Amino acid sequence: MKDFNLRKENSIGIFDSGVGGVSVLKEVTAILPNENCIYYGDSLNAPYGEKTPEEIFELVHNVVKHLFAQNVKAILIACNTATSVAVATLREMYPEISFIGMEPAIKKAVSTDKINKVLVMATPVTLKLDKYQNLQHKLENQAEFLSVECPGLAKRIESVDFEGEDLKQMLREFLEPYKGQVDNVVLGCTHYPFVKKQISEILGDIPLIDGGKGTALQLQRVLREKNLLNDQTEAGRIVFESSKDTEEELAIYKKLYDMYEV
Repeated sequence: MKDFNLRKENSIGIFDSGVGGVSVLKEVTAILPNENCIYYGDSLNAPYGEKTPEEIFELVHNVVKHLFAQNVKAILIACNTATSVAVATLREMYPEISFIGMEPAIKKAVSTDKINKVLVMATPVTLKLDKYQNLQHKLENQAEFLSVECPGLAKRIESVDFEGEDLKQMLREFLEPYKGQVDNVVLGCTHYPFVKKQISEILGDIPLIDGGKGTALQLQRVLREKNLLNDQTEAGRIVFESSKDTEEELAIYKKLYDMYEV
């Protein structure tokens, strides 16, 4: 049994299959600037969204154990796919630790005034699993959801070349059939916020919704409830780690963190 020594000054562990979760890390540090954070990107195995649930769980569990070894006080799974596959089981296996997960932010896309047409972009696995299906079912009388599988998009974003014509063509193939047909778009993968501009160029000036800020606020609530918010007054430290452990990869994480605006 893992002995969790949970202290306020311990780091928060945040991880994703690759670079995408850096967008969530930026939301976390904006809301909790005094917290120490370890960001782990499993870029060697990215993307998760096209693997089997069994493969995904094994990868996630390995990352979780790596973060446990660094005495994290909570773990934020900054990946919709990994959350869908693993978070419930991890909470059962390790009830002492808080796991905060992601889910497509479709609740935010629902209007109280009309039945919105909501386009949900996500990985094939995220859209197929029960977590998303159940959430959509609960809201199906309040909005019309158009679920769009985006195979290969997260992997393409991992290259961090956001202006390539091949990326724009991929997005056009996914999205052009819906131009002028939807009220807003839910970005159901933490990689997708990095290409908001490119999505807007295709679909026009409609709201693009992601779950990063809401998840960061949930992390704040959980830490407050458990009396684990860091009391330090100085800015927290951020450590970047990756399964693709090269200086170039870590430099990409830092660059994306600096450029991402919240």
